[in-house]
Amino acid sequence: MFTGCGTALVTPFRRDGSLDEATLRRLVRRQVEAGIDFVCPCGTTGESPTLTRAEHLRVVEITLEEAKGKVPVVAGAGGYNTADVISLARDLAAMRVDGIVSVSPYYNKPTQEGLYQHYKAIAASIAPLPVLLYSVQSRTGVNVEAATVKRLSEIDNIVGIKEASGSITQMGQILNMVPDSFVVLSGDDSMALPLMALGGRGFISVISNQTPAEMTQLARLCNEGNFSAARALHRRYLALMEANFIETNPGPVKAAMGLMGLLEPVWRLPLVAPKAETMARLQSILESLGLVERVHAAARH
Repeated sequence: MFTGCGTALVTPFRRDGSLDEATLRRLVRRQVEAGIDFVCPCGTTGESPTLTRAEHLRVVEITLEEAKGKVPVVAGAGGYNTADVISLARDLAAMRVDGIVSVSPYYNKPTQEGLYQHYKAIAASIAPLPVLLYSVQSRTGVNVEAATVKRLSEIDNIVGIKEASGSITQMGQILNMVPDSFVVLSGDDSMALPLMALGGRGFISVISNQTPAEMTQLARLCNEGNFSAARALHRRYLALMEANFIETNPGPVKAAMGLMGLLEPVWRLPLVAPKAETMARLQSILESLGLVERVHAAARH
């Protein structure tokens, strides 16, 4: 269910800061029509720390309505208070999401045993609903180590991990330790191809907000073993993958989507609009890829 390319969906806002529900519906439909393998609302890219509980659930509800069962919906449910995460995860389970992806606790920096107990409690609270771990030390301050992932993979409904440690060595260690049924996904677009060459099954993508069809194709080529064609796609889109992280995500990706005419680029504090030089870089890359012209031409028709 969770192989291939999944999009870490942005959350569109109106100029007054409220949820832009109509645009969210269009963005989800665009993903489904492009053939995306699954979608992930309310993660870090979706600015989940700035959403109220009601908004979080509403974003997921809209995503489910527009996905219409055509693609799995794996909703974000993470945080540094295990009891709060369990409460949110139960609400999402009641909405019949297809799974949750849960970022490791940030700021309080638990030990490896603390991480194990945290995820074990979450999984038990919503079993048999599938759970994807999410390790991203650059944001959380703590690494979910390979040995801990191995322990967690033994829990029936912990089915995989979004691995964004930035360490290809650790990714290889995890793949060597977990069962074949355990899905290892890249949490970094630029690391997707090398991870899949090692045996990873896909990636949860930021750039697929902009190019869903192309990233879905990249994942499929890798899973088919056609790494020559996959490399060509990777090289074509690498500059955009990197530009999406010139500043803190989702600053650049939402700015680029604004240039593409996909949404009104609005962020909630403490995130702000990217700097002028970032905007110029994004504009140049989008033009070189033909994305601005292609999307605007489609809008005119």
